[in-house]
Amino acid sequence: MSFLSSLFILALHVLGILLSLLLVAFLGYCVYIKYVHMKYDHIPGPPRESFLFGHSPALWRMMAKEENALDLFLEWAERYGSVFRINMLHYVIVFTTSPDTVKEVLMSSKYPKDLFLHTRLFSMFGQRFLGNGLLTARDHEQWYKQRRIMDPAFSSLYLRSLMGTFNERAEVLTTKLSEVADRKAEANMLQLVNRVTLDVIIKVAFGVDLELLENTSLFPKAIETCLKGIVHNIRSAFFQLYPKNWAFVKEVREACKLLRSTGAQWIHNRKVAIESGRDVPKDILTQIIKTAGKEESMTKEDEEFMLDNFVTFFIAGQETTASQLAFCIMALARHPDILDKAKNEVDDVIGMKRDISYDDLGKLVYLSQVLKETLRLYPTAPGTSRNLLNDIIIDGIHVPAGTTAVFSSYVSGRMDKFFKDPLEFNPDRFHPDAPKPYYCYYPFSLGPRSCLGQNFAQMEAKVVMAKILQRFDFTLTPNQSFDILDMFTLRPKSGVVCSIRHRKDGA
Repeated sequence: MSFLSSLFILALHVLGILLSLLLVAFLGYCVYIKYVHMKYDHIPGPPRESFLFGHSPALWRMMAKEENALDLFLEWAERYGSVFRINMLHYVIVFTTSPDTVKEVLMSSKYPKDLFLHTRLFSMFGQRFLGNGLLTARDHEQWYKQRRIMDPAFSSLYLRSLMGTFNERAEVLTTKLSEVADRKAEANMLQLVNRVTLDVIIKVAFGVDLELLENTSLFPKAIETCLKGIVHNIRSAFFQLYPKNWAFVKEVREACKLLRSTGAQWIHNRKVAIESGRDVPKDILTQIIKTAGKEESMTKEDEEFMLDNFVTFFIAGQETTASQLAFCIMALARHPDILDKAKNEVDDVIGMKRDISYDDLGKLVYLSQVLKETLRLYPTAPGTSRNLLNDIIIDGIHVPAGTTAVFSSYVSGRMDKFFKDPLEFNPDRFHPDAPKPYYCYYPFSLGPRSCLGQNFAQMEAKVVMAKILQRFDFTLTPNQSFDILDMFTLRPKSGVVCSIRHRKDGA
């Protein structure tokens, strides 16, 4: 027997051993999946489509069609009750709409953010993304240190000082809308408000003027690319393994690098300016750096956290507010009576004033109701999740420890057991004298991990909407959909294309 023949036979033996080991490992994995099924199958839920992949195929099909998977969860919540399970490989997710469980879990600090989501947001396709910032940090002490650093930058006194910037950037939007109205053209409202909210967060948080309504920038595209990447990174563990996806994976990595490298440069420049005694803007970045400097110990890891939060502000501080504004415009255009009522209130409170004051915001009660109702039907950050470290009983059903619990304001907000005629847009649900929803409405989450920037976001949204209502009439162009696009955050799929007129023209 020749040497080559012996080598070939040896290679076959080695290959046979490897295949045998892989088969044993796969069979062992299947046994483990069966154990997981036996452990959790007492929890109600839809039939699994696949022993191995569980309910994942249904989600993959919806992703391929750009359909909103939350509507499927709503259907399952209506069919299977206040708690149901979802299987994906060996993972089990418990989805619950129980208000008592929402209160128990979200109002407590003992339930950490879930590990799976943290891992998928920490980095995308090998490139660090949100890291261990405020949104993703799982360790309570680590999160609390960051929150303590951030809190002064969102105090009521400081937010009042931002009214000038809110007014200034909203004025730029009204100028752009005036040009559209003069041309009797159409406007993609989502694109316009996206650029305004990004302008605001960059100016208010980081002291930089990009003027995105007049200039082009890579930032809007980078944010959108990152959001698309999040969806694929969360819902398909094998997405980056397919060669057809490699170009997109590279694009996502580059978008993450752009956001983080820009953040690193801006933070460095501001630190140098502060250390050299130069005048610096009294913005969120300065507040964060100065407050962080008072900490007893700031490590290299803490520096990286600052960069994590820079990216978090870009994503959370801009995208969600822009989508809320676009959804609000869409809803008002579909309900002329509500639109007229909101305009009348703006006329009474603001009149012809150019600048809206902080005190004016408190008088725009009906507009507040409109914005809250928008977030009930269209919560732009539609849910949150927690790890259940101990056994828990949800409406009489035992849920073992180690499970991930998912809570969705989108699903609860569209259930008739919580809201009468839930698909009807009715701002009176949030009238000051109306009963408050009991732990079924939480578009900014709840408890200690609730959104730090929610007051900032709602002040900004109210200023922008008030100025639009003060000066323009708008109608939706025909034949556009009212579908929702799920990109981790929710946005109007159509972009909300409107015909714009000066209000005097519509009289």
